[in-house]
Amino acid sequence: MNKQLRIGVMGCANIAQRLMIPAIQSLPTEWELVGIASRTEEKAREFASQFGCEAIGGYDTLLERDDIDAIYMPLPTGLHREWIIKTLESGKHVYAEKSIAMHADEAGEMVSLAKEKHLALMEGYMFQYHRQHEVVKQMIKDGEIGDVRVIRASFGFPPFADPNNFRYDNVVGGGALKDAAGYVWRCINFLMGNVFDVKASNVFYNEKGTSIHGSAFAIAGNVSASISFGFDNYYQCNYEIWGSRGKLTCPRAFTPKPNEETHILLERQDFRKTVDVAPFNHFAAAMQTFHSLCVNEEECEKQYDDILFQSRGLDDIERMSQK
Repeated sequence: MNKQLRIGVMGCANIAQRLMIPAIQSLPTEWELVGIASRTEEKAREFASQFGCEAIGGYDTLLERDDIDAIYMPLPTGLHREWIIKTLESGKHVYAEKSIAMHADEAGEMVSLAKEKHLALMEGYMFQYHRQHEVVKQMIKDGEIGDVRVIRASFGFPPFADPNNFRYDNVVGGGALKDAAGYVWRCINFLMGNVFDVKASNVFYNEKGTSIHGSAFAIAGNVSASISFGFDNYYQCNYEIWGSRGKLTCPRAFTPKPNEETHILLERQDFRKTVDVAPFNHFAAAMQTFHSLCVNEEECEKQYDDILFQSRGLDDIERMSQK
Protein backbone atom coordinates (compact mmCIF):
# COMPACT_ATOMS: atom_id res chain seq x y z
CA MET A 1 0.00 0.00 0.00
CA ASN A 2 1.23 3.51 -0.84
CA LYS A 3 2.16 5.81 1.98
CA GLN A 4 0.07 8.94 1.63
CA LEU A 5 2.12 12.14 1.78
CA ARG A 6 0.89 15.66 2.33
CA ILE A 7 1.68 18.25 -0.33
CA GLY A 8 1.40 22.01 -0.60
CA VAL A 9 1.54 24.17 -3.73
CA MET A 10 3.77 27.24 -3.81
CA GLY A 11 2.36 29.63 -6.38
CA CYS A 12 -0.75 29.95 -8.51
CA ALA A 13 0.59 29.37 -12.02
CA ASN A 14 -1.64 28.39 -14.90
CA ILE A 15 -0.03 24.96 -15.27
CA ALA A 16 -0.78 24.25 -11.62
CA GLN A 17 -4.43 25.15 -12.05
CA ARG A 18 -5.05 23.35 -15.35
CA LEU A 19 -2.95 20.23 -15.06
CA MET A 20 -0.79 19.60 -12.00
CA ILE A 21 -3.21 20.13 -9.12
CA PRO A 22 -5.85 17.95 -10.83
CA ALA A 23 -3.12 15.34 -11.33
CA ILE A 24 -2.22 15.48 -7.64
CA GLN A 25 -5.86 15.06 -6.66
CA SER A 26 -6.23 12.10 -9.03
CA LEU A 27 -3.77 10.18 -6.79
CA PRO A 28 -5.49 10.12 -3.39
CA THR A 29 -3.52 7.13 -2.08
CA GLU A 30 -0.24 8.93 -2.80
CA TRP A 31 -1.07 12.57 -2.08
CA GLU A 32 -3.23 14.69 0.16
CA LEU A 33 -3.42 18.27 -1.10
CA VAL A 34 -3.21 20.37 2.07
CA GLY A 35 -3.08 23.90 0.75
CA ILE A 36 -2.12 26.39 -1.93
CA ALA A 37 0.04 29.41 -1.12
CA SER A 38 0.27 32.74 -2.87
CA ARG A 39 1.96 35.99 -2.01
CA THR A 40 -1.53 37.41 -1.46
CA GLU A 41 -4.26 35.75 0.57
CA GLU A 42 -6.86 36.78 -2.01
CA LYS A 43 -5.12 34.87 -4.80
CA ALA A 44 -4.59 31.87 -2.52
CA ARG A 45 -8.31 31.82 -1.62
CA GLU A 46 -9.28 32.05 -5.29
CA PHE A 47 -7.19 28.97 -6.15
CA ALA A 48 -7.86 26.96 -3.02
CA SER A 49 -11.63 27.33 -3.41
CA GLN A 50 -11.39 25.52 -6.77
CA PHE A 51 -9.71 22.48 -5.23
CA GLY A 52 -11.25 22.23 -1.78
CA CYS A 53 -8.04 22.83 0.15
CA GLU A 54 -6.65 25.48 2.47
CA ALA A 55 -5.59 28.93 1.28
CA ILE A 56 -2.21 29.96 2.70
CA GLY A 57 -1.00 33.54 2.56
CA GLY A 58 2.73 33.79 1.87
CA TYR A 59 5.35 31.26 0.86
CA ASP A 60 7.17 31.44 4.20
CA THR A 61 3.92 30.59 5.99
CA LEU A 62 3.60 27.51 3.78
CA LEU A 63 7.10 26.34 4.73
CA GLU A 64 6.43 26.84 8.43
CA ARG A 65 3.67 24.22 8.32
CA ASP A 66 4.57 20.93 9.99
CA ASP A 67 1.64 19.11 8.35
CA ILE A 68 3.21 19.25 4.85
CA ASP A 69 5.80 16.78 3.58
CA ALA A 70 6.43 18.06 0.06
CA ILE A 71 6.06 21.14 -2.11
CA TYR A 72 5.02 21.46 -5.74
CA MET A 73 6.63 24.69 -6.99
CA PRO A 74 5.37 26.21 -10.27
CA LEU A 75 7.24 29.49 -9.73
CA PRO A 76 9.32 31.09 -12.51
CA THR A 77 12.89 29.82 -12.75
CA GLY A 78 14.39 33.06 -11.44
CA LEU A 79 12.67 32.53 -8.07
CA HIS A 80 13.72 28.90 -7.69
CA ARG A 81 17.07 29.25 -5.99
CA GLU A 82 15.65 31.21 -3.05
CA TRP A 83 12.56 29.09 -2.55
CA ILE A 84 14.00 25.66 -3.30
CA ILE A 85 16.81 26.29 -0.81
CA LYS A 86 14.32 27.51 1.79
CA THR A 87 12.03 24.54 1.15
CA LEU A 88 14.83 22.00 1.50
CA GLU A 89 16.09 23.72 4.64
CA SER A 90 12.57 23.37 6.07
CA GLY A 91 12.83 19.59 5.56
CA LYS A 92 10.37 19.29 2.69
CA HIS A 93 10.74 17.46 -0.64
CA VAL A 94 10.57 19.62 -3.80
CA TYR A 95 9.04 19.15 -7.24
CA ALA A 96 9.90 22.31 -9.21
CA GLU A 97 8.81 23.27 -12.69
CA LYS A 98 11.46 23.48 -15.36
CA SER A 99 13.99 24.91 -15.65
CA ILE A 100 14.96 24.20 -12.09
CA ALA A 101 17.86 26.65 -12.01
CA MET A 102 19.18 29.71 -13.81
CA HIS A 103 22.60 28.07 -14.17
CA ALA A 104 24.41 24.85 -13.32
CA ASP A 105 26.08 26.28 -10.20
CA GLU A 106 22.65 26.98 -8.71
CA ALA A 107 21.51 23.46 -9.61
CA GLY A 108 24.60 22.07 -7.91
CA GLU A 109 23.81 24.02 -4.74
CA MET A 110 20.25 22.67 -4.71
CA VAL A 111 21.30 19.07 -5.33
CA SER A 112 24.02 19.22 -2.64
CA LEU A 113 21.50 20.44 -0.07
CA ALA A 114 18.91 17.84 -1.09
CA LYS A 115 21.51 15.10 -0.62
CA GLU A 116 22.57 16.51 2.72
CA LYS A 117 18.96 16.65 3.93
CA HIS A 118 18.03 13.25 2.38
CA LEU A 119 15.21 14.86 0.42
CA ALA A 120 13.75 14.33 -3.03
CA LEU A 121 14.36 17.03 -5.64
CA MET A 122 12.70 16.64 -9.03
CA GLU A 123 12.59 18.84 -12.15
CA GLY A 124 9.26 19.05 -13.94
CA TYR A 125 9.76 17.68 -17.43
CA MET A 126 6.53 15.70 -17.34
CA PHE A 127 6.64 14.58 -20.97
CA GLN A 128 9.25 11.94 -20.05
CA TYR A 129 6.59 9.94 -18.22
CA HIS A 130 4.24 9.55 -21.17
CA ARG A 131 3.89 5.97 -22.40
CA GLN A 132 4.52 6.92 -26.02
CA HIS A 133 8.24 7.34 -25.30
CA GLU A 134 8.48 3.89 -23.75
CA VAL A 135 6.96 2.55 -26.97
CA VAL A 136 9.62 4.42 -28.96
CA LYS A 137 12.41 3.04 -26.78
CA GLN A 138 11.10 -0.49 -27.14
CA MET A 139 10.90 -0.15 -30.92
CA ILE A 140 14.53 0.97 -31.00
CA LYS A 141 15.51 -1.93 -28.74
CA ASP A 142 13.65 -4.33 -31.04
CA GLY A 143 15.72 -3.12 -34.01
CA GLU A 144 12.83 -1.54 -35.89
CA ILE A 145 15.07 1.22 -37.30
CA GLY A 146 18.47 -0.47 -36.98
CA ASP A 147 21.33 1.49 -35.43
CA VAL A 148 20.48 5.02 -34.33
CA ARG A 149 22.35 7.61 -36.41
CA VAL A 150 20.66 10.98 -35.82
CA ILE A 151 18.09 12.49 -33.46
CA ARG A 152 16.31 15.73 -34.28
CA ALA A 153 14.01 17.46 -31.79
CA SER A 154 12.03 20.69 -32.19
CA PHE A 155 9.86 22.63 -29.78
CA GLY A 156 8.68 26.13 -30.55
CA PHE A 157 5.58 28.23 -30.85
CA PRO A 158 4.36 31.67 -32.01
CA PRO A 159 4.85 34.77 -29.81
CA PHE A 160 2.76 35.03 -26.66
CA ALA A 161 -0.24 37.32 -27.01
CA ASP A 162 0.79 39.32 -23.94
CA PRO A 163 4.13 41.11 -24.49
CA ASN A 164 4.45 41.33 -20.70
CA ASN A 165 4.30 37.55 -20.27
CA PHE A 166 6.81 36.52 -17.60
CA ARG A 167 8.54 34.27 -20.16
CA TYR A 168 9.97 37.43 -21.73
CA ASP A 169 11.36 38.66 -18.39
CA ASN A 170 15.03 37.81 -17.80
CA VAL A 171 14.83 38.77 -14.14
CA VAL A 172 12.51 35.85 -13.38
CA GLY A 173 14.31 33.45 -15.69
CA GLY A 174 12.38 33.99 -18.88
CA GLY A 175 13.57 33.22 -22.40
CA ALA A 176 13.37 30.32 -24.82
CA LEU A 177 16.65 28.86 -23.57
CA LYS A 178 15.30 28.12 -20.10
CA ASP A 179 11.91 27.06 -21.47
CA ALA A 180 11.57 25.46 -24.91
CA ALA A 181 15.26 24.53 -25.21
CA GLY A 182 15.03 22.61 -21.97
CA TYR A 183 12.49 20.23 -23.47
CA VAL A 184 14.51 19.31 -26.53
CA TRP A 185 17.79 19.00 -24.62
CA ARG A 186 16.11 16.76 -22.05
CA CYS A 187 14.44 14.82 -24.85
CA ILE A 188 17.58 13.64 -26.63
CA ASN A 189 19.27 12.70 -23.36
CA PHE A 190 16.15 11.06 -21.96
CA LEU A 191 15.99 8.88 -25.06
CA MET A 192 19.67 7.97 -25.12
CA GLY A 193 20.75 8.37 -21.50
CA ASN A 194 22.54 11.65 -20.59
CA VAL A 195 25.30 11.07 -23.11
CA PHE A 196 25.35 14.08 -25.44
CA ASP A 197 28.01 16.79 -25.51
CA VAL A 198 27.09 20.17 -26.99
CA LYS A 199 29.43 20.99 -29.86
CA ALA A 200 27.85 24.12 -31.36
CA SER A 201 24.91 26.42 -30.76
CA ASN A 202 23.29 29.60 -31.99
CA VAL A 203 20.90 31.50 -29.73
CA PHE A 204 19.15 34.68 -30.83
CA TYR A 205 18.12 37.39 -28.37
CA ASN A 206 15.70 40.32 -28.57
CA GLU A 207 16.53 43.94 -27.80
CA LYS A 208 15.99 43.27 -24.07
CA GLY A 209 18.50 40.43 -24.06
CA THR A 210 15.87 37.68 -23.77
CA SER A 211 16.59 34.48 -25.69
CA ILE A 212 13.90 34.09 -28.37
CA HIS A 213 14.97 31.19 -30.58
CA GLY A 214 17.96 29.03 -31.36
CA SER A 215 19.45 25.66 -32.12
CA ALA A 216 22.30 23.40 -31.04
CA PHE A 217 24.27 20.43 -32.31
CA ALA A 218 25.44 17.63 -30.02
CA ILE A 219 27.31 14.33 -30.36
CA ALA A 220 27.32 11.06 -28.40
CA GLY A 221 29.68 8.50 -29.94
CA ASN A 222 28.36 7.70 -33.42
CA VAL A 223 25.05 9.47 -32.83
CA SER A 224 24.44 13.10 -33.76
CA ALA A 225 21.64 15.29 -32.43
CA SER A 226 20.12 18.54 -33.63
CA ILE A 227 17.75 20.51 -31.43
CA SER A 228 15.76 23.65 -32.26
CA PHE A 229 13.60 25.86 -30.07
CA GLY A 230 11.82 29.19 -30.09
CA PHE A 231 9.23 31.65 -28.85
CA ASP A 232 8.47 33.17 -32.28
CA ASN A 233 8.38 30.10 -34.48
CA TYR A 234 5.81 28.13 -36.40
CA TYR A 235 4.53 25.57 -33.89
CA GLN A 236 6.60 22.40 -33.62
CA CYS A 237 6.47 19.75 -30.88
CA ASN A 238 8.22 16.67 -32.22
CA TYR A 239 11.28 14.50 -32.56
CA GLU A 240 12.64 12.11 -35.19
CA ILE A 241 15.06 9.25 -34.70
CA TRP A 242 16.83 8.27 -37.92
CA GLY A 243 18.43 4.86 -38.02
CA SER A 244 20.33 2.66 -40.43
CA ARG A 245 17.12 0.84 -41.47
CA GLY A 246 14.34 3.33 -40.84
CA LYS A 247 12.98 6.32 -38.96
CA LEU A 248 10.68 6.94 -36.00
CA THR A 249 8.72 10.17 -35.65
CA CYS A 250 6.86 11.34 -32.56
CA PRO A 251 4.75 14.31 -33.74
CA ARG A 252 3.22 15.31 -30.39
CA ALA A 253 6.21 14.71 -28.18
CA PHE A 254 6.06 17.28 -25.38
CA THR A 255 2.53 18.55 -24.81
CA PRO A 256 -0.10 15.86 -25.38
CA LYS A 257 -3.22 16.41 -23.32
CA PRO A 258 -4.11 13.70 -20.79
CA ASN A 259 -7.17 12.71 -22.87
CA GLU A 260 -5.38 12.83 -26.23
CA GLU A 261 -4.37 9.77 -28.23
CA THR A 262 -0.80 10.04 -29.55
CA HIS A 263 0.82 8.47 -32.59
CA ILE A 264 4.26 7.21 -33.55
CA LEU A 265 5.21 6.93 -37.20
CA LEU A 266 7.57 4.11 -38.25
CA GLU A 267 9.10 4.34 -41.74
CA ARG A 268 11.33 1.94 -43.62
CA GLN A 269 12.00 1.41 -47.30
CA ASP A 270 8.59 0.90 -48.97
CA PHE A 271 6.98 0.56 -45.52
CA ARG A 272 5.01 2.98 -43.36
CA LYS A 273 3.13 2.22 -40.14
CA THR A 274 1.42 4.35 -37.50
CA VAL A 275 1.42 3.07 -33.93
CA ASP A 276 -1.39 4.52 -31.82
CA VAL A 277 -0.86 5.09 -28.11
CA ALA A 278 -3.91 5.42 -25.86
CA PRO A 279 -4.44 8.64 -23.90
CA PHE A 280 -2.21 8.80 -20.86
CA ASN A 281 -1.92 11.33 -18.02
CA HIS A 282 1.81 11.97 -17.86
CA PHE A 283 1.25 14.70 -15.27
CA ALA A 284 -0.16 12.12 -12.86
CA ALA A 285 2.63 9.70 -13.79
CA ALA A 286 5.22 12.37 -12.96
CA MET A 287 3.61 12.91 -9.55
CA GLN A 288 3.64 9.15 -8.94
CA THR A 289 7.37 9.18 -9.66
CA PHE A 290 7.85 12.09 -7.28
CA HIS A 291 5.99 10.20 -4.57
CA SER A 292 8.25 7.20 -5.11
CA LEU A 293 11.33 9.41 -4.69
CA CYS A 294 9.97 10.84 -1.46
CA VAL A 295 9.51 7.42 0.13
CA ASN A 296 12.53 5.68 -1.43
CA GLU A 297 15.63 7.81 -0.98
CA GLU A 298 17.82 5.44 -2.99
CA GLU A 299 15.83 6.37 -6.13
CA CYS A 300 16.77 10.05 -5.85
CA GLU A 301 20.28 9.73 -7.27
CA LYS A 302 19.04 9.41 -10.86
CA GLN A 303 17.00 12.60 -10.50
CA TYR A 304 19.98 14.43 -9.00
CA ASP A 305 22.11 13.35 -11.97
CA ASP A 306 19.44 14.40 -14.46
CA ILE A 307 19.16 17.86 -12.88
CA LEU A 308 22.92 18.46 -12.98
CA PHE A 309 23.33 17.14 -16.53
CA GLN A 310 20.37 19.16 -17.77
CA SER A 311 21.61 22.41 -16.24
CA ARG A 312 25.16 21.96 -17.51
CA GLY A 313 23.85 21.33 -21.03
CA LEU A 314 21.76 24.50 -21.10
CA ASP A 315 24.76 26.45 -19.82
CA ASP A 316 26.85 24.96 -22.65
CA ILE A 317 24.27 25.98 -25.26
CA GLU A 318 24.30 29.53 -23.93
CA ARG A 319 28.09 29.73 -23.63
CA MET A 320 28.91 28.29 -27.05
CA SER A 321 26.51 30.64 -28.78
CA GLN A 322 28.46 33.59 -27.34
CA LYS A 323 31.81 32.51 -28.83
